[in-house]
Amino acid sequence: MIRIGYDAKRAFNNTSGLGNYSRFVISSMIRHNPDQQYLLFTPKVSSLFDQFYPSAPSVQVVRPVRGLQKKLASLWRVFGMQRTFLKHPVDIYHGLSNELPIGLTQNYPKTIVTIHDLIFLRFPELYKPLDRLIYRQKVKYACQHSNHIIAISEQTKADLISYFNVRSSHISVVYQDCDPAFHQKCTPAQLQQVKQQYRLPQQYVLSVGTLEQRKNQLLLLRAWHGQGLHHSTSIVFVGRRTPYAAQLEAFVQQHGLQQKVHFLPYIPFQELPAIFQLASLFVYPSLFEGFGIPIVEALNSGIPVISSTGSCFQEAGGPRSLYVAPGDTEALGKAMQQVLEDPALREQMISAGYAHALKFRPEHTAAQLQKLYEQVLLK
Repeated sequence: MIRIGYDAKRAFNNTSGLGNYSRFVISSMIRHNPDQQYLLFTPKVSSLFDQFYPSAPSVQVVRPVRGLQKKLASLWRVFGMQRTFLKHPVDIYHGLSNELPIGLTQNYPKTIVTIHDLIFLRFPELYKPLDRLIYRQKVKYACQHSNHIIAISEQTKADLISYFNVRSSHISVVYQDCDPAFHQKCTPAQLQQVKQQYRLPQQYVLSVGTLEQRKNQLLLLRAWHGQGLHHSTSIVFVGRRTPYAAQLEAFVQQHGLQQKVHFLPYIPFQELPAIFQLASLFVYPSLFEGFGIPIVEALNSGIPVISSTGSCFQEAGGPRSLYVAPGDTEALGKAMQQVLEDPALREQMISAGYAHALKFRPEHTAAQLQKLYEQVLLK
């Protein structure tokens, strides 16, 4: 019986991408390989996610319990794991968010790290110097000391080879799925309730993601308005605000679009699938991502997707989504108009997109992870 340890801090506490990925991996493995032991190491547990995984006697949550470990819980998962493994032994430890504990011996436990992206190196101007330094050191250490690396996309694998000179054979690409909530169609009653609650327009283009420069939402506004699409459709933004949001609001004010552009507040996760399914089109104009889970959420929701060329977007969106250079306002506007006005094209994109999304289902990725764990243990 394999004893698998996970860095579960973000699974139990983060609402965004790293948390979603961690919850996806842990719950998928427990569900599809219930005969193994799972130890989830976390300095704290949020009530939002204390039951995210299938209940099973094979699962144990491990937290710092006393003394200095408990007082310095945030450092425990970085510097205190070697001692913790003496009491809670594991065969393999999987760091789910770009880092591994410091000071582990090379072969006990065997270690795997998931690297999500190297955006801090590609777009250094978007990060504070100290943050860049910390991120770089964490990733460099993890690459040097892991028995194997998982990249969440071919793009991330290529960046690891380019920036850190990692051997290709040391990296495996394993994709992730979106939350299972997006696999289900909402009932008409659910759709109507969400539509009324958030006062959603009859026809809208949806964009989901933090309102920040890298996500490039201003391009979407300019393309939509420049193509004249504001006369027939609205835009709904869902995402955490940063100072960049002021630029979006300034554009809306300048062009008198307050009734056509909707910035939604925090959305309870269980209501998000309905917001996707009510949309006419999903646009993800980001400059660069590690993978792009909102694209997969849209494909599962049965709406066509337009995203950017380059990066990992075609990996997530598949061959029948549309891709536009992230600085080409006119091309994006024309692509949006084409999708909104051509029913045959919409149906082709929806059908092909859903078929593409099936490759990310947890039964496939859990099998890949299990095989990889077994291979690493045999080395």
